[in-house]
Amino acid sequence: MKGAVTLSVVTLVAALWTGGALAHDEGAGALGQVRFPTSCAAAVQPDFERGLALLHSFWYEEALKTFTGVTTTDPSCAMGYWGIAMSVYYPLWQPPSEAMLTKGRAALDRAATLNATPREKDYVAALATFCRDTDKLDHKTRAVAYEKAMEQLAARYPQDREASVFYALALDATAPPTDKSYANQLKAAAILEKVFAEQPNHPGVAHYIIHSYDVPPLATRSLTAARSYSKIAPAVPHALHMPSHIFTRLGLWQESIDSNLASAGAGKAYVAKQGGSHAWDQSLHAQDYLAYGYLRTGRDVAARRVVEELAEYRKAEPESLAAAYALAAVPARYALERRSWTEAAALTMPALTFPWTRYPWAEAIIVYTHALGAARTGNTAAADKDVERLAALRDALTQAKNTYWADQVEAQRRAAAGFVARAKGNPNDAHALEVGRRARGLDGQASGHTRAGRARAGAPGRSAARSQPADRGAA
Repeated sequence: MKGAVTLSVVTLVAALWTGGALAHDEGAGALGQVRFPTSCAAAVQPDFERGLALLHSFWYEEALKTFTGVTTTDPSCAMGYWGIAMSVYYPLWQPPSEAMLTKGRAALDRAATLNATPREKDYVAALATFCRDTDKLDHKTRAVAYEKAMEQLAARYPQDREASVFYALALDATAPPTDKSYANQLKAAAILEKVFAEQPNHPGVAHYIIHSYDVPPLATRSLTAARSYSKIAPAVPHALHMPSHIFTRLGLWQESIDSNLASAGAGKAYVAKQGGSHAWDQSLHAQDYLAYGYLRTGRDVAARRVVEELAEYRKAEPESLAAAYALAAVPARYALERRSWTEAAALTMPALTFPWTRYPWAEAIIVYTHALGAARTGNTAAADKDVERLAALRDALTQAKNTYWADQVEAQRRAAAGFVARAKGNPNDAHALEVGRRARGLDGQASGHTRAGRARAGAPGRSAARSQPADRGAA
């Protein structure tokens, strides 16, 4: 059965990439079902909705191609240009580059010159609040402005379920990472749950429910959506991966492993189909979770294969936050989860070409791991240098006004300093214990998502499955 499912996914993905007849409303259900009436030519309506389905699953590359095709066929389609602009805004990912923002503004400017319905004009105007004034307003301010604009749009058109869905996504995107009440996420989930009951095959609804509940206290609420999403959009690598966020939260390790095997495989096939040999950031993200699932079930040999595969890559595209995190966290976690302090002490930055200076916190993962390894193997001089480097990386993030990640690196610095203090003296050294307490206190201020992410990257914990020798090393 497992082999049959895998073959089905590969077949669907191949049809999508080769431009085969794979409409999202066909029986295969490759992308899910979306309905969004527009004033565009009837001939482009199916493609527009196909682009929207891709957009809801964060397959931005393919969504951009699809919406561009819509505007080529029907240059008067204002919503096609809106789709282009939406495809270069990644609400839950890193802020778009200035080049992407420029592309978005140009598309929205073009849309504003075309005939459109009042509803369509409102969609264009709402997105413009994010894409414009980038020289005056920071990303967060513009994202909140877009959220408020979508709130008004959803209220103005209460029967427009897409407006509600996009508003819910905007709420998730602007949720403060330190808010332990999860007010935005719960508000978004309440909106999405109602639409999910009406449209159980909508890819965005299932997808965003998972994101809304992707914190430890809420994760159980998302299990139905998690087990539905990959069936709703089986042709999308991200849809195959995303359920594993919840499976990982709940310790459903085999389901997480299966999800990420499928996602990573589909992502690699996507790159190969286009003639590429690089690591796609979405595949790297899946491999990050895959390696963790293997480690949590004591399957060290399988985890090692993931580490070795990542080490073979010489380029990652896009050069995104997800890529940076996976490339740094997977080898770090492999050493620390197994308490291999010698490996940790030998860890260096990945050898591939990558703009690491954009992501100081990624270097911090490696430095933190090295610090723990050095301290545990008696090289306290090297560990002291690592603690100093973590302080410098924290300061760089603070200077860049990236307070959130600066706090995470400071927690790592404090924890590493505690390890070093203990390595230099008595295991019950008061200074070491105090440093450790301070690190835990700062860690507790972070969101559940970040704590889980940092634990995967740096905590030396190990699941009970580690003691099951029969499963050790099995793939």
